[in-house]
Amino acid sequence: MAYGLMFTVDPLTDQSRALLEVAEAIAIHRDLNGLFQDLAQRLPRIVPFDFINLVLHDPVRDVMRLQILIAPEACTISSGIELPVDESPGGMVWKTQNLLIVEDVAQESRFRKLMMLLLENGVHTYCVIPLTSPLRRLGAMGFGSLEKRVYQETELNFMQLVAKQMAVAVDNTLNYETALASQQQLARERDHQRLLLEVNNAVVSHLDLTNVFTAVSACLRRVLDHDGSSLLLYDTETRQWRIQVLDFTRNESFAEEGRADPETQSPCTHVIATGKPGVFREQDLKKMAAGSEVAQRLLAKGVKSFCSVPLLSHNRMLGALNVGRRSDTEFLPEEVELLSQVAQQIAIAVENALAHRQIVELKDKLAKEKLYLEDEIRNDHNFEEIVGDSTALRRALKQVEIVAPTDSTVLIQGETGTGKELVARAIHNLSQRRERTFVKINCAAIPTGLLESELFGHERGAFTGAIATKIGRFELANQGTLFLDEVGEIPLELQVKLLRVLQEQEFERLGSTRTLRVNVRVIAATNRDLARMVEEQKFRSDLYYRLKVFPVTVPPLRDRSEDIPHLVHYFVRKIARRMNKRIENIATDTMASLARYHWPGNVRELENFIERSVILSQGPTLQVSLGELAPSTPASTNMITTLEVAERDHIVRALREAKGVVGGPSGAAARLGMKRTTLQHRIRKLGISRLS
Repeated sequence: MAYGLMFTVDPLTDQSRALLEVAEAIAIHRDLNGLFQDLAQRLPRIVPFDFINLVLHDPVRDVMRLQILIAPEACTISSGIELPVDESPGGMVWKTQNLLIVEDVAQESRFRKLMMLLLENGVHTYCVIPLTSPLRRLGAMGFGSLEKRVYQETELNFMQLVAKQMAVAVDNTLNYETALASQQQLARERDHQRLLLEVNNAVVSHLDLTNVFTAVSACLRRVLDHDGSSLLLYDTETRQWRIQVLDFTRNESFAEEGRADPETQSPCTHVIATGKPGVFREQDLKKMAAGSEVAQRLLAKGVKSFCSVPLLSHNRMLGALNVGRRSDTEFLPEEVELLSQVAQQIAIAVENALAHRQIVELKDKLAKEKLYLEDEIRNDHNFEEIVGDSTALRRALKQVEIVAPTDSTVLIQGETGTGKELVARAIHNLSQRRERTFVKINCAAIPTGLLESELFGHERGAFTGAIATKIGRFELANQGTLFLDEVGEIPLELQVKLLRVLQEQEFERLGSTRTLRVNVRVIAATNRDLARMVEEQKFRSDLYYRLKVFPVTVPPLRDRSEDIPHLVHYFVRKIARRMNKRIENIATDTMASLARYHWPGNVRELENFIERSVILSQGPTLQVSLGELAPSTPASTNMITTLEVAERDHIVRALREAKGVVGGPSGAAARLGMKRTTLQHRIRKLGISRLS
């Protein structure tokens, strides 16, 4: 419609036409701001004014809010101002439903705050008309002039008629906006419910956390405006963390893990510490950036608004769900609430995934233990029990009986072939760990470069050829016993890590930063002189003393020669049964030769010799190649031995020749040329049993 200059002599006709134009404007405009802009152009032809405003009552807060203001460009008053009902002209009109006219703003003593604003903007006359629809009181419509003016009754009546029409339009608009807001709220709630359902489906259909987070992020992105998200998993006991990050705008996805410094400050650590959601603006991140690499990284990526919500399950802190925006748009309370609900679902997924991973690891470990034990049974069980009753052996077994119930580290010393592993198994079987795994590793049989991986395991890709994750012997022996045979062969650079495990019971696999805790009893064995190796700086002194908590010495076979007949009978029965042979007799001279032999290879040499003899035997009598036993003394074998060992062997040979008799003209003392009491003292000191 074109608006031109209207020539008329009848003001009532002009007012009627203006009311029709108001009705037309109401029909044209959907929004109140456009409607008041139109009225500010039409109405001054009838009622002169320089500005017009709309003030609405807020029933929730009980204040009057300046909703719309159409005024000259130089006006400093802006919409949104709120005043208490009793301090506002619009509030007074809303309460009394009476017209208010302020002919001189400077003289008005009420409503001083608003009057001062009007004076600052040059307003001298101000009128306020109640805005009330047939259903409710809405507020007031005000208009004013920059000049002192006295409005006529006809002008005020006209504006009241306009206000009645405007009240209906305002009421309809507010109802429409309320309905639209309700629809939008319902749509948001529907989207939120759909999101939670999709998250729940992702939780129940995926056990891998990476897949869960990827699926959840895709769902979350459709409902919540953000530029990137991350899932932080945190173990409060070990301070280990792992974070999976998705950056949508740059199409980046990566994971990081490490060990958290307790002094480190970041948005996530604040949320994890308090257990409550946190919203961080750009200025918050800048304040935190001085001591937080995380905050620095977020700022470097352009994040200006960041929200972090905790992952809580059964009062257990699992980590945090984080989303970030590169815009200044702050996260609203309803968005934070939605993220908290999503976080509850993800916490369930995290707990399920951790439980699944533990089950898989335990299953894997049990399978490896089964294979290991089967291999042990097939290859490594040389004895079913310890055979012998000599004084030296009983002394060693007494030490085993004392130390076995404890969890102390044991160092078994002795020559090669004396049965150190058998003693280690006896300690394990007599301990409280007997129901758990006994794991052994021969440190001399594994190349130096692979020994660390065998002991502590490695992650996939830790080194060339590491195509899969490997569980180390320490992890395999958790809650059980680990037997380190030939411990003196461990290289110096690996001894530091072994010492740490012995002291702290924790270690990391090769290629991993995740610390693993174990409960392992360590039994070490060696045939080397570790004390001398420490002096020569070939073995760490701190590790030596940590291993030598309780030393046990296994006697060589030459020091327990009275056990040889028992061992011979035991090996004959065992080996003959395995070969399906029947050997019932061992010649007396054969047994005597076996008992006289020095056996430099100890029990292992004796067993191998008996096995060879069983193979050669064609009848019920054991056939022994006595020629192999010709070197019967340490001297004849060109071996250099200690004076004590030589003395002991000499006394044992004299006792055997005297058939165990010490005194008398044909006794061992006479043969050795010493007093009976002196010989008896030497026998006790050297731990020699009396021969019959």
